[in-house]
Amino acid sequence: MANIVAIVGRPNVGKSTFFNRLVEERKAIEDNLSGVTRDRHYGHAQWGGKFFSVVDTGGYVTGSDDVFEKEIRKQVKLAIEEASVILFVVDCIDGLTDLDKEFADELRSSKKPIYLVANKADDLDKMLMANEFYALGVGHEQIFPIAAVNGSGIGDLLDEVIKNFQDTGDEDPDFGVPKIAVLGRPNVGKSSFLNALLGTERSIVTDEAGTTRDAIHTRYKLYGKDFIITDTAGIRKKAKVKEDIEFYSVMRSMRTLEDSDVVVIMVDATRGLEAQDVNLISLAIKNNKGIMIMVNKWDLIEKDHKTMQTFKDEMMEKLGENKWIPIIFISALTKQRIFQAIELANEVYDNKTRKVTTSKLNELILPEIEKYPPPAIKGKYIKIKYITQLPTKNPVFAFFCNLPQYIKSPYTRYLENRIRENFDFKGVPIKIVYKKK
Repeated sequence: MANIVAIVGRPNVGKSTFFNRLVEERKAIEDNLSGVTRDRHYGHAQWGGKFFSVVDTGGYVTGSDDVFEKEIRKQVKLAIEEASVILFVVDCIDGLTDLDKEFADELRSSKKPIYLVANKADDLDKMLMANEFYALGVGHEQIFPIAAVNGSGIGDLLDEVIKNFQDTGDEDPDFGVPKIAVLGRPNVGKSSFLNALLGTERSIVTDEAGTTRDAIHTRYKLYGKDFIITDTAGIRKKAKVKEDIEFYSVMRSMRTLEDSDVVVIMVDATRGLEAQDVNLISLAIKNNKGIMIMVNKWDLIEKDHKTMQTFKDEMMEKLGENKWIPIIFISALTKQRIFQAIELANEVYDNKTRKVTTSKLNELILPEIEKYPPPAIKGKYIKIKYITQLPTKNPVFAFFCNLPQYIKSPYTRYLENRIRENFDFKGVPIKIVYKKK
């Protein structure tokens, strides 16, 4: 999107609260502990009929003990480079600090429009205190006192901000764009995969598990197809989730799963498919999402001509009845098959949105039913007369018959397998319902 607003400033001035207010969702994690936001975090907002992207950044610091300090500074600079407009957030309660002055010096070289936003100005006294920030000498002539927690003053600020925007029309640019979420346990390489795919350091990558905390959204185009890909925080067993921030990260990842169209479960090749991965797959099926498994770190495995098939067979055994989930082996480090993985995710999305004509369904599936009809129960014969796909977001097939209440789950699995054999629904859960005819 052409119109991008970056929210920057030192830690704990309320940038994430401000971000959440703009996108009208609790997307960024809020906590009184400084340094909670690490990666650039994207969302969409609308004001005055104009849509724009909002970027929340980590707090800019120097000389701290935080292992992520250098990476956060790098991410902040990248956000400034990407932005159309920069919102420099300061804190009315703390007043002008040396770190604010240092960061203002960093911003002076930027030729982007800069607005000085004095947060936590929730009464008249604090609004007056905002005047001391004129000493920073950056941004427009006016300082905008706001209270992100209740939205006070934000409208006046946005009225000025949107004057800098190019006209991109009045439609939501992400409407109808496939959403792909990458989920998995901590440290399986989700952020490395995203960075390798985009060719930029979109997410911070370290050897420390749990580096990604927010769900990181990126709009991407490949082979003429547009989609949104989301890197999420690693999900581990509940018993191991102790930190409040990590708990919220996991919840954000779960919400991302619910909002996505296709869920990519990333698995560490050195550990195989684990119980937590199977739990994620079950959750994705329950939410009717397209699903694929992406096995990362394949470069670390000693291989012969049978290794991949053996690995697949072991995973299929753990998947049980869900053998329709496709598996691809990649290496984010060497970029092996990373683009094929995205092609596969788009293929799963196409399958999820596929509509089969009623005539084709009846032509191919009714003969299969005649070969193997539903078992008679209590001397009563079940006759399936007609099949159609319902107009739903996910593939749902209605079978019209005389005695729907007598059809059992083994026969339902038979029908699902026949549908999958005749039509390409790889990676997509199928639902079958019975209706009385």
